[in-house]
Amino acid sequence: MLFELFDRWCEYFSPVTKNSPDDGGGNPGELTLPGIDEGEIIVIRSKRRKRNLSAYRQGGRIVISIPASMTKADERAMVPEMIAKIRSAEAAKTPSESLLAERIDQLLTQWAPEITARPVSVAWRSMRERWGSCTSVDRTIRISDRLQLAPEYALDYVLFHEAIHLAHSDHGEEFTEILARFPDGELASAYLDGYEAAERALAAPVELKRLG
Repeated sequence: MLFELFDRWCEYFSPVTKNSPDDGGGNPGELTLPGIDEGEIIVIRSKRRKRNLSAYRQGGRIVISIPASMTKADERAMVPEMIAKIRSAEAAKTPSESLLAERIDQLLTQWAPEITARPVSVAWRSMRERWGSCTSVDRTIRISDRLQLAPEYALDYVLFHEAIHLAHSDHGEEFTEILARFPDGELASAYLDGYEAAERALAAPVELKRLG
């Protein structure tokens, strides 16, 4: 499925990539492709890169740098493999949803023992506007998948934040007082703000419409 999707993307966007302008720094341009399930994939053709490919996460996107001389056939063969490797490595490092629920129990026990409610479910979700959400009525919590590889203190901060909503639906004085007990709150907030700033800075250089 991954290879079929990428093949469709290459066929759909090939007129754009042929005419991608040079960025003045040795890169012929960037191609922004719709991601699988969420986010985006950016393929960069670099004149400085001769043979090797590199792939990494930047913000919520997978960035793949390939030699400018690489043929379209090789690109279609290699890029999906790079995407699959990154996502396989990420999956191995991602805490399971059951572990998220266990961590919430630990955080509440340590920092908010007066909150006895526990979530019925905690799930990863593709969320771009929020880091998490909580529905106190059915005691369900959703966490943005952007946090799957975040530092432990940042993930804990969001888990604790959402867990407090099990008892306090708003961000009033009581909520604020409990959240302030988290020891790495300022550090976590700085990380989350920095992550969002990086995402905004990664605005695609070419506007491409998504496949309908």
